[in-house]
Amino acid sequence: MIMNDIAESGLTLDRGPRVLLDAVGQDPAGPLSVGIAGPGGHGKTALLTELARVHQRAGIAVRTIAPQPGEAVDPDTVVLVDDAHLLDDARVEVLLRLVATRRHRLVVAHRPWPRSAALSELVDALRRDGQAMLLTPFTREQTAAYLAGTPELGRRDDLVDFVHTQTGGVPRDVERLARGLAGTDTRTGAVVNPPRSVVAEFGPDLDVQPTAVQRLLLAVAAGGTLPVSMLGALVDREPAAVDDLIATTRAAGLLGADGRLTPIVRRAVTTLSPTTERNAVCRRLTELQLARGGVVLPLVRSLLAVGALSDCPVTTLTAAANEALADEPAFAAELFAAATAAGHPAGAKQALAAALAGNLDDALRLADRLLATAAPPDRREAAVVAATALAHRGHVGRSVELYRWAGTASATSFATVGAIATGDLGVTAEPPPGDPTGEPSTMHASAARLTATGVRDSVSGPPTAALSALVQAAALLEPDGRAALLPDSPAALAALTAVHCGELEIAERVLHRALAGGVGGPLMARRHRLLQAWILMVRGETHAATERLATVTLDGRQLESRDLLFAAAIRMGVSRRNSDLGALKRGWGQALEAVVRHPVDLFTLLPLGELAIAGARLGDLARLEPYLIQGRALLSRLGDPPLWSVPLRWSGLHAAILTAEPATADEHVTALLAAADHSRYAAVVAAAAQSWVEVLRGDVDPIRVEAAARGLHDTGLCWDGARLAGQAAIRTADRRAMTTLLECARALQGRPSGGPAPATGASTTRVAGPTQQGLSDREYEVAELVLAGLTYREIGDRLFISAKTVEHHVARMRNRLNCANRTELLALLRTLVADRASDTAGQPWPQRAVR
Repeated sequence: MIMNDIAESGLTLDRGPRVLLDAVGQDPAGPLSVGIAGPGGHGKTALLTELARVHQRAGIAVRTIAPQPGEAVDPDTVVLVDDAHLLDDARVEVLLRLVATRRHRLVVAHRPWPRSAALSELVDALRRDGQAMLLTPFTREQTAAYLAGTPELGRRDDLVDFVHTQTGGVPRDVERLARGLAGTDTRTGAVVNPPRSVVAEFGPDLDVQPTAVQRLLLAVAAGGTLPVSMLGALVDREPAAVDDLIATTRAAGLLGADGRLTPIVRRAVTTLSPTTERNAVCRRLTELQLARGGVVLPLVRSLLAVGALSDCPVTTLTAAANEALADEPAFAAELFAAATAAGHPAGAKQALAAALAGNLDDALRLADRLLATAAPPDRREAAVVAATALAHRGHVGRSVELYRWAGTASATSFATVGAIATGDLGVTAEPPPGDPTGEPSTMHASAARLTATGVRDSVSGPPTAALSALVQAAALLEPDGRAALLPDSPAALAALTAVHCGELEIAERVLHRALAGGVGGPLMARRHRLLQAWILMVRGETHAATERLATVTLDGRQLESRDLLFAAAIRMGVSRRNSDLGALKRGWGQALEAVVRHPVDLFTLLPLGELAIAGARLGDLARLEPYLIQGRALLSRLGDPPLWSVPLRWSGLHAAILTAEPATADEHVTALLAAADHSRYAAVVAAAAQSWVEVLRGDVDPIRVEAAARGLHDTGLCWDGARLAGQAAIRTADRRAMTTLLECARALQGRPSGGPAPATGASTTRVAGPTQQGLSDREYEVAELVLAGLTYREIGDRLFISAKTVEHHVARMRNRLNCANRTELLALLRTLVADRASDTAGQPWPQRAVR
């Protein structure tokens, strides 16, 4: 019966109170000596009310006021006393005597603090003669049970989580928030903030608190858990007195046992407190934190969470912005902007934060303003910001000018990198004598100098020296490079150099470390991910390359011109390797726009070469020719460095093959052979180029072709190696050679560089290599339509044959091409159709000696 009464009352009780009510319900006249402790809002009054109701229903008189000294108390009356912590010692002594007689039934509820000696003695007596009970916050399950009793809320998990998180399970706050939510429409979406009416209900609880407690609450709301020494200075109290204040605040149910405020209480404290008092506390906390060398960012973050950021003093905002600069440049820029709105003049750090966050529009606008109006130190920093932003947007010449004007060691090194990128070798990497800025040799400066050395070595020294210097520069920035503002990161340049050397594993590792360390902030993260996607594309892992490319624009920001060029080249390169002519056509316009937007420089020759092959495939290479001429002229000014010229020659060779220009192809082969002694990569590419031209002329040496194909694969050009073997397999009349080359192509396509070949029978994607007879013209027509996604009936309608005939053509192609399943057939047909379309209708090239 008692459990039904509890359910009707709407109480949600823990095990202890339930057992107590059950025992009283079974024997209302039995002994009763209970002390109930709990902070405010934890259900003491509700439990006493329920005990009174149970006794009254049993016909037993209930007294709810503590007796005065000398007042007689009927032993048959149950005494229920609430808020015993507010009683004076005399009345507590009366209750203590009632317990001592062992004739009275007594329940006393009180807060944990304040606790006088008399109250402590009473609590101990109640525990000895009966029981002591501590009321605690609701568990999540209890919160759910309470909300289940509100029809408007029901049992929605999202509402349970919201209410429990906001209130920390404090029963009073759960009841307030549930009542407020019941009066609103919660069906339209997730609840983010408590209703204002609920927050307002905390006003009386806060108003009755002493001024010191109110200031304490404001401090905790702003700064989270704070040391007692800071709180003491804030409220002008000794540490012992601060402990008393904390205990009082906890006893009121406003401060959790962990010293934190629940979200709903924090919102109430910050929104209901007087603005002047809130500002004074915030300002004082900032002064105390800065004086002790502490951080203010958590303080500002707490104020932002409750919409009170405007209360922060300018000094607090700028200090927090500087703290956030390395890890959260976008947040730092927001804080700098808030400080500027509050009257603080914009500085170079604000432009730096915008640049690191990738917001180059704001960075350039601020930097340009500072260049015209700021003091010399800020002007120098603003010049570096503007130079970096311009480098990312392709204005390398103007960037070099600003770096030179800034004159720091780092800026001078970056000027060298930019000058070499545009074909100027006359810039020194050493800082000017008597550097006016007095910049010390920091890790940033050392990394910049090593970067300049590495780039210079890449055009005038051995590739190993260049790669070593750039990898070392990247390593210098890894420990603390998040706030390093870079026109191009050492990691990106090291990866580019490694790609040009055929050292893709080194490129992958250096990019992985740069991303893990956040080098260069969000501004450089896109560059690093794009180069990762490039490496995957070169290996022939087109699906993975596409997935990596998709991560570059997840933040919704537009790509800057250099990144846009690489992204366009990757899309076209993936489409070409997938033989997706439709995607090539769709992406060509955007690719051309990307080329136009970014002037040709040394570090964009790689995507330019890839787009040249795509343009040749589409029959539109002429539109790229002016930019290719610029690229070749740039390399000529640098002395035609093999490290940078070999990949462009390799791309030029394939473009010439696609446009059926044997003389141009021979020219590229000759140049590649002349550079073969420069590096292992150059030698591999030269041998492969020579084999490719020989294959196209019908001169297939299976041993040389396989060696060249495997060489390409081992240097990371996996797709190219497999395709070379496949091309040779198509053109040889020797069935044994065809079989050997076909298996080579399949193995190179089916395993990563350096990995084992797939076992016999393994499911791998097979690359070019039909039987000796090849496919008929009709079978090529069917294959093209199958690859376009048409059904057999649709193909039949196009070719004026029956669907059954189409099915026979497909089955015959699968058997003749020795494909284990439809997936292998589609992959092989894709390559065959692309080869047929690209290799001048299969006609052999005229014989010509290649030196």
